[in-house]
Amino acid sequence: MLVRNQGIDIVQEIGGIKTVEDAIAYIEKLSDDSNREKLKKITTPEALLKIANAAAMCRPKTIFINSGSREDVQFIRYLAWEKGEEANLPMKDHTIHYDLKAEQGRIVDRTFYIANEGEEISSLANKLFRDNALIELREKMTGIMKDMVMIVGCYTRGPVGSPVSNPALEITSSAYVSHSAEILYRNCFEAFDKEVVRLGHFYTNIHSEGLNRAEDLPNARVFMDRSHWTTYSMYCTYAGNTLLLKKGNHRFSVDKSVYENRGKELSEHMFITGIDGPGGRITWFTGAAPSGCGKTTTAMAGNHFVGDDLAQMWIDENGSIRSVNPECGIFGIVEDVNWEGDPELMKLLRNESTEVIWSNVLIDENGIPHWTGNGEEAPAKGKNFQGEWEQGMVDENGKAIPISHPNARCTLSSTALANYSETAEDPAGAETRVVTYSGRDSDTMPPVWAANTPEEGVVIGACIVSAATATEVGARGVKRAPWANAPFIPGSLADYMDAQFKFFGNEKIAADKKPVLAGLNYFLTHESRGGDSKKLLGEKKDVKVWLAWLERKAHGEVETIKTPIGELPKYNDLKDLFKTIIDKDYSEDLYEKQFSLYLDNIIARNELQREAYGQESNLPEQLFLILDKQHKGLTELKERFGPVVKPDQL
Repeated sequence: MLVRNQGIDIVQEIGGIKTVEDAIAYIEKLSDDSNREKLKKITTPEALLKIANAAAMCRPKTIFINSGSREDVQFIRYLAWEKGEEANLPMKDHTIHYDLKAEQGRIVDRTFYIANEGEEISSLANKLFRDNALIELREKMTGIMKDMVMIVGCYTRGPVGSPVSNPALEITSSAYVSHSAEILYRNCFEAFDKEVVRLGHFYTNIHSEGLNRAEDLPNARVFMDRSHWTTYSMYCTYAGNTLLLKKGNHRFSVDKSVYENRGKELSEHMFITGIDGPGGRITWFTGAAPSGCGKTTTAMAGNHFVGDDLAQMWIDENGSIRSVNPECGIFGIVEDVNWEGDPELMKLLRNESTEVIWSNVLIDENGIPHWTGNGEEAPAKGKNFQGEWEQGMVDENGKAIPISHPNARCTLSSTALANYSETAEDPAGAETRVVTYSGRDSDTMPPVWAANTPEEGVVIGACIVSAATATEVGARGVKRAPWANAPFIPGSLADYMDAQFKFFGNEKIAADKKPVLAGLNYFLTHESRGGDSKKLLGEKKDVKVWLAWLERKAHGEVETIKTPIGELPKYNDLKDLFKTIIDKDYSEDLYEKQFSLYLDNIIARNELQREAYGQESNLPEQLFLILDKQHKGLTELKERFGPVVKPDQL
């Protein structure tokens, strides 16, 4: 169980400021007349104490309050250039930011939850008890902003007025972090106090990059205080470690849904997109995939884009599941983004139309960004994530240095997208009818399958398996990725799983509004189905068809093939959709390869999950009952048909 406001609030303990009057006086002492005037708009006592104590701990030279005005945002841009955190590129409003060479992803080994005695922390995470965290933070953050500007921003994670939005403070010495926040989140300076009163809480994020030197990286830390909803980040530069409005606050939102609103809301690592169906209808999807596994591509495949990374979900009074995006921008991986698979995104990246912050790509001699998999001719040399680069360079181990880091990113506003939907700013959210789960699975599951029941859909999410991606420093091999949210689940997996079963099994969901829960997998290879190539068995754009089939399934317009793992599409339905959706011929031979069940692989995957979850305590019994039922059904199929079952045999 999680108890809020238990134990000392570390920033207040270090800062030592305990009254609102003293807080205002301290902030004003470090502010000029303009910022003192802006300070008057922030009247929430707890927020003033957080800001003042952050300053007393970090000891900046001055405090700048970002109201979100054009002038304030421009000041932040200039500061990023002045500090060297970003550099201008020839294309208007495009800049480049490089992270530290050894920090190109989340530093999971140095990321900790601050825990109280007796508090259960996820078995997949690191924890540090409060007394020890106090020692580390006092040592590492005291005076860390010396001679720097401390920037304070007020944001909302979700549209103003939504029942599941979360107000948050972003306090940082990094102009790049503040600039990114302005693109990715809604500045709610004017509405901050009202939103805090309406919702009864806010999150706090305190970050400083220190001197931004490689030798300081061993001291880099990310701490998340679940009890006081405060994050601390130091000596790091990568946005996943510094812009704690993103995954740091996502973790707090997971806690809120699991421990305060269980069965009523969810906070998920999911895209939100709308698919056009027959008769002009729009069917809204959310979908989970680990970072680097195609969430942005899938979101962009929709006709009506809301978000590509995070979703806040709840059940409204009419029995519908609703979803909003906590963000209003994209922090997207660019590897393999190209004109063939991502034409709308490429238009923004290659034309003067919107503001873009690039990170860790190669910039050539003409100031043009390049990245792996863009389908364009690569330059002979340039500057990338590790310094000066030229073709043929190898690292200290003799391995070729790629043109860009696999976790290179672009940051831009969602409103710039051609398929952007104004539903993104509707506090009522999108009525969600389909929920998908996927990972990088090269040899096991079919491209799309729908759960037989909501409970079995929860198990699809619990059993995501994926090749490790470059989003985590040091990640290797193939691993389990429950709900694609496991790195961001602070408490026990048992509690989180129970919340999933209770939400999708909630009797308040109307019978005609129950969502389809499904699996997606467009990483199957020719090699896995008897060929000799590691190339994909299909194309990137095929995802439009898998989504279209699920859209029809949600409205009861297609028949399915029943299997122990769920319902599969029939060939003729897919053949018609391939032609009408992407004007592509779809052969029965390809259908057979993609949708035959390779039972040994699926059974092994099932056993992997059962063994792994068997090591957790207090998990809901439904999980094991469903895994056992699937195992029994798969084994019976193998006894009857052998190790490979074709769709027509089912």
